[in-house]
Amino acid sequence: MPGTGAAPTTPARVVVGVSGSLGSLTALRRAADEARRREAELWPVLAWEPPGGDLVSRHGPGTTVMVETWQNLAREKMLTALADVFGKAGPGVAMHALVTRGTPGPALVEIADRDSDVLVVGAGRRSLWHRACSRSVSRYCLTHATCPVFAVPPSPLEAELAAAHRRNVLGLGLDTGCLDQEVFRVTQERSDS
Repeated sequence: MPGTGAAPTTPARVVVGVSGSLGSLTALRRAADEARRREAELWPVLAWEPPGGDLVSRHGPGTTVMVETWQNLAREKMLTALADVFGKAGPGVAMHALVTRGTPGPALVEIADRDSDVLVVGAGRRSLWHRACSRSVSRYCLTHATCPVFAVPPSPLEAELAAAHRRNVLGLGLDTGCLDQEVFRVTQERSDS
């Protein structure tokens, strides 16, 4: 109101990292639930880097031409993730999807910079090999964010799918009975909520 001296309030935000992985899709669904509960805006963020990283792309021939293509691929990945999780119905809250160039962990922490923000990330199951060879976005966000961070555990279906993939790669038969039961259970949980 003019003349009252009150500063305009900014809406609360639930910022969520999206990569297209099963873990990030689970985090996106949980972030939407949290945004509805808090009556906050949902901010899905997909941070992307050129293949090989920014340093390699600066010195590689033709990479400036490819930047627009990589940006478009990132946008398509975001749209696919949003469609996979929300369908045509949408998340049920105001949403501001953002595709940004940068390393995922630092980009998410930079965007979720308000005290009233909540940052949601997927905390996938990580083997010792993955911990040694790749960065953990969730670990980075938990240690560097200035707002509360929710690390969403992976869907139980994700472990089953990974096991099925390993069996397929090794040429072993698949036991679809357990997988069918898990798909049915997850489907029932979603329809009950």
